[in-house]
Amino acid sequence: MERAKTMILIFLVAFSLMQSYFLAYSMPGLGATVRTEQDYINAEPLGEETTVENVIFPDELIIHFGGDKHTVLYPGMTFYNMILKDRIQGREFKGFQRSPIDVMDWEQVRKKDAGVELRFQNGVPVDLLRKLLKVQGDIMFLNETIDRIWIFKTSNTEEVRTFFFSEGGDIVYESVQADLTVRDVQDYVGFGEYQTNYQYADGDLYIPDKPLQSVEMVYPYTVYSADVVQRNLFFDPGTTKALKDRSGAQIYTDGKRGLQVEQSGNWMIYTDPAASKSADNILSDNMYAAVEFVNQHGGWDGTHRFVNPVLDTDSKLGRTVLFQQYLEQYPVLEAAGFQYGWIRLILQQGVVTEYNRSLITLGDQAESREPRYLPGGDDLRNALERYARLSEVVSMFPALQAVPKEGSKLDFVPVWGVKLADGTQEVLMEAYPTGYIPLEATNGAEGTAGAAK
Repeated sequence: MERAKTMILIFLVAFSLMQSYFLAYSMPGLGATVRTEQDYINAEPLGEETTVENVIFPDELIIHFGGDKHTVLYPGMTFYNMILKDRIQGREFKGFQRSPIDVMDWEQVRKKDAGVELRFQNGVPVDLLRKLLKVQGDIMFLNETIDRIWIFKTSNTEEVRTFFFSEGGDIVYESVQADLTVRDVQDYVGFGEYQTNYQYADGDLYIPDKPLQSVEMVYPYTVYSADVVQRNLFFDPGTTKALKDRSGAQIYTDGKRGLQVEQSGNWMIYTDPAASKSADNILSDNMYAAVEFVNQHGGWDGTHRFVNPVLDTDSKLGRTVLFQQYLEQYPVLEAAGFQYGWIRLILQQGVVTEYNRSLITLGDQAESREPRYLPGGDDLRNALERYARLSEVVSMFPALQAVPKEGSKLDFVPVWGVKLADGTQEVLMEAYPTGYIPLEATNGAEGTAGAAK
């Protein structure tokens, strides 16, 4: 009997020690009680990830043939990719010399000299431009923001010249050691030979002589749920409280951070006001942090392009980072009362304080596709002249306007968009009706707004 009691006591002591072990090392709530930043960022994956290299590219390439003839290529077009990716990205640009903008007669260069312009809306800091091109320069150049690169062969010599234009508008930097030849420029021009001709217009705009073929697409979509979004944005979603404001928007907060889900559940605004707001910001640093944040908290629904905002006040300089969505080769514009097509972040020294984006994710394929023609020539020119904010227009481009439809679908309608001096984008005019084929429309060319590759 005594031996049995001893064995039972030994068993109970061993069992007690085993329980203590599991409580200390296996049960939640014991051990380390502080959630780390790594815990925060290991959220459930949603969209695809991308890199900084993939969101920096020119919004258009302008080919100059000489003789005041031109064409325009847009992202995603075959020849755009052949010029940028296969011909320019592998070249080296160095030996920069700084000059005032009037070092050349740019009007004459545009009219007479064959070449190509790479245009970046509102400019790109050189630190980010180096993710696209092989650029070397001194500290003054590396601190610049570049909104245009112009490569051309002078009409009366065999000399190739390459200029980088400061976004400020008064300085240019010539790369006197650019790894480019006359044959390179001839190739650029050759790629644009069979594209639609464009005429130069006041305001540094280019208008196609003829209508451009585009396509209207209807896509089904799904929406990330509020629960999924919470798990991606809060340290501990279980501690959040749900509220509803007067507009019907759903609000979630953990006492510090806030998440507002509005527009019938398909648009979100996340805020983290706890981040410091006292130090200066560097746009390129915030850009890297923004790409990484989106990778980890929602991902990317298709291709996006970095757009340097121009609405920042001095107190927000370098803080705002914008990414515009592309569908195939077209930038997406939102319809009135429907937010879509942008990802917008505000950061403070790499820490996100505000995050705005759509919660819509498109299906893998369009449900329908219908060819439609965008006006060109006089029809487009007349629409531009009638536009109320004509004096503010800095660029014009083919785009798709996202219009919501019943049944969780988006109709992407071909339009001409305009960029204004304050950084905003608006619809200038819609494409001709479905089924209408203008007499001026050409056959066989990529159509400048042509088929996606």
